[in-house]
Amino acid sequence: MAKSDQPETGSPAPQIQPTIEPDTLEPIYTNFARVTGSPEELILDFGLNTQPIGNVNTPVKISERLVMNYYTAKRLWHTLAVSLQRHEEAFGVLETDITKRIVPQKAR
Repeated sequence: MAKSDQPETGSPAPQIQPTIEPDTLEPIYTNFARVTGSPEELILDFGLNTQPIGNVNTPVKISERLVMNYYTAKRLWHTLAVSLQRHEEAFGVLETDITKRIVPQKAR
């Protein structure tokens, strides 16, 4: 076998980025996410919670579901972590506890 016919060992395969056609995408807004899974897959449900504080009896309408393997989920997790870190470095820490973000109103 010629040297060029043999796979190289020790060097990673180059990652090829797929071409994306963003004009075919439909954006959605979500303020609710639920994560479930199985041993092979991670399931992410996204929806709109019209009562984020207050009435917990109002059902959340789930509009989108993503199902992915754990390798893809880990790559997504890493990409989101990097993106959030860059955002917080530029604009400050994102407080996820809504009670810490509420500004008390003065009595009139």
